[in-house]
Amino acid sequence: MNEQDHVIVTGGAGYIGSSLCAELIHRGYRVTALDELLYGGEALLPFYGHPNFHFVKVNVWEERAVRDNIRRDWQKPTALIHLAALAGFPACQAVGRQVAWRYNVESTQRVFDQAEELGIERFIYASTYSNYGLSQNGEAVTEESPLHPQSLYAETKIASEHYLLSQSDSHCSPLIFRLATLYGLSPRMRFDLIVNQFVLEAFSRRELMIYQRGYSRSFVHLKDAVRGILLGLESPLDLVRGQVYNLGTDAGNYTKDQIVALILKRLPETHVSYKDMTFGGDMRDISVSFEKIKRKLNFHAQYDVEDGIREILHALQAGVFREPFDSRYRNAQFIVQ
Repeated sequence: MNEQDHVIVTGGAGYIGSSLCAELIHRGYRVTALDELLYGGEALLPFYGHPNFHFVKVNVWEERAVRDNIRRDWQKPTALIHLAALAGFPACQAVGRQVAWRYNVESTQRVFDQAEELGIERFIYASTYSNYGLSQNGEAVTEESPLHPQSLYAETKIASEHYLLSQSDSHCSPLIFRLATLYGLSPRMRFDLIVNQFVLEAFSRRELMIYQRGYSRSFVHLKDAVRGILLGLESPLDLVRGQVYNLGTDAGNYTKDQIVALILKRLPETHVSYKDMTFGGDMRDISVSFEKIKRKLNFHAQYDVEDGIREILHALQAGVFREPFDSRYRNAQFIVQ
């Protein structure tokens, strides 16, 4: 892509979006960020006045949210990266099925349809490995594995995927990334993600309560996730049209006990207790294969969980987050691991 290519990012003020917008601007792209600012917009301030950045506060569920809010003095957008969503099963459960479906499924359909009408070439969608639910026979899931959603959040993501993949012959080329669980620092920080949350609680309270002991999850650093999305943006179209890629690293498959052990290396005085979670929710126990994204897009992670633990702990020790348990650092009013 050329330096002045124009990219639209929905959810541009979010945990992924704010970091992605910063990197796009750094690489010379023009960026239109759309966000309803449910969790504030402070993360956009470092580049708010940049000549290549345009922000609009809007709910992307609205029928003309994209069409009516792009700058006409810039060239036509070449790509749209759709991040706007109610992220995670606690947030979806908090608002209920109807609202979650509106934000996560209907919005995706409307945004894609507008991208097609505008002649945008590629549409990148942030989905989740939560869609797989459980590993079969303990084997790592691949992009071809059956989907067994364990939460309303995963159900909404799968419905959006089905719609996008049905549009693979459209001019606007859909690409789906099923992201592993994110961790690491962001301008719009979140502490309702497992690694980030565990470090915060170990540092602030010197105690951890662990649910679903022994369950495996897959983790990827935010910076690596952004790099992966940019690979999808800049790779040849024939490698991404109508494709699904797990976005993460084989080295990021950990049990919760292993994550706790890494935290205890730095905060050994932390008291750890365990509790069975029997009230439902997101009961994933899963390992993920990332062979396809390595082979097809040459993606290799540059960070590991220890890097994330170290940077979050340093930020907490430095007092960067004055009130890290404040609700603005979450995607819901409660946290479930």
